[in-house]
Amino acid sequence: MQDMIGGVNVSRETIQALEHFAALVLKWTPRINLISAASAGEIWDRHIVDSVQIYRHAPQVIEKWLDIGSGGGFPGIVAAILGQQYHPKARFFLIESDQRKATFLRSAIRELDLNATVAAGRIESLPSCNADVISARALGALPTLLPLIARHITPAGLALLHKGRQAADEIALARRDWRFDLEDRPSITDPEGRLLLIKRISRVA
Repeated sequence: MQDMIGGVNVSRETIQALEHFAALVLKWTPRINLISAASAGEIWDRHIVDSVQIYRHAPQVIEKWLDIGSGGGFPGIVAAILGQQYHPKARFFLIESDQRKATFLRSAIRELDLNATVAAGRIESLPSCNADVISARALGALPTLLPLIARHITPAGLALLHKGRQAADEIALARRDWRFDLEDRPSITDPEGRLLLIKRISRVA
């Protein structure tokens, strides 16, 4: 039996894993502020479904998925949960500079038995990851993200980025220094949100 969440067909086992993860976030949040108190009561739609929706756009073949600035695990842990169903051989790498949040992410990975690894550091200091997919949610402006993504993505790789109301401005600024193929999709969970699907990134000569 499968249900539709965030535009993705998910199994009962996947739903249970997502619910388990949501409970872990709520359990840890009073100690390390994984999500805001205001959004805790809306964790399913505001964080889980919002993260699930990017998986609609995931490629058919994934060997390595890199999530930058994973924070409380959105979307990195959620993607790894979905990966158990859709890409069981894929490896998920989560980058988080906050040591306390990195500890939480490792704990969640163990409890959920995910094929994922956490690097507690800054993406700028890590060797090239050569990822097929790179995700980031509420991390930074597109002109700041693109050099990081370009360094860690395969030539045919896909970046899946959550963006807000400033998305169009960020895209215009980024195009001054970068070339890239872009698909701009509306968010399912936020009327002002956008999902940017970016490929073939290169610097303007």
